Amino acid sequence: MAEIKKVRRAINGNKKAFQELMEEEKVRLYKIAYVYMKNEADALEVFHETVYKALVSIGNLKEERYFSTWITRILINNAVDLLRKKKRVIPMERNTLENKAAHYFETERHPELLEAVMELDEKYKEVLILRFYRDLSVKEIAEILDCPEGTLKTKIHRGVGLLRNKLKEDCVNE
Repeated sequence: MAEIKKVRRAINGNKKAFQELMEEEKVRLYKIAYVYMKNEADALEVFHETVYKALVSIGNLKEERYFSTWITRILINNAVDLLRKKKRVIPMERNTLENKAAHYFETERHPELLEAVMELDEKYKEVLILRFYRDLSVKEIAEILDCPEGTLKTKIHRGVGLLRNKLKEDCVNE
């Protein structure tokens, strides 16, 4: 309830309320940006662009309770736009990925899981990150990605299956 009041104040132009909301969201947003961009500089660029766009367009938010979903959608769109703009794929070695991602995820126990997620096609990586790293419901993810829940469930199921097979292969090959 307190968050909804903050969102209302932010919509009405209260910069302090917006700042407080961003303090609550910044770690989660940065994690998602980092997973998409695979480097700190680009993740920060996406994060800053997201904050700016959210600040400018907060008045357009129709449902206060969906602030987190709304800002996540802005972030994902910014990340995808920047990736398209740069048209690049950065293959990362396992050690590099573990070292960089350890700061942002709990990879100490299962670094191979994050690496396997990063290697998936974009459509599976996106839904798995939102489902398991951001801990969003299927309904929330469907709203963020603007796709039917059934399609989303299929992508999650297939993505988990691909992860399972990938991790089995890695265990057998080692």
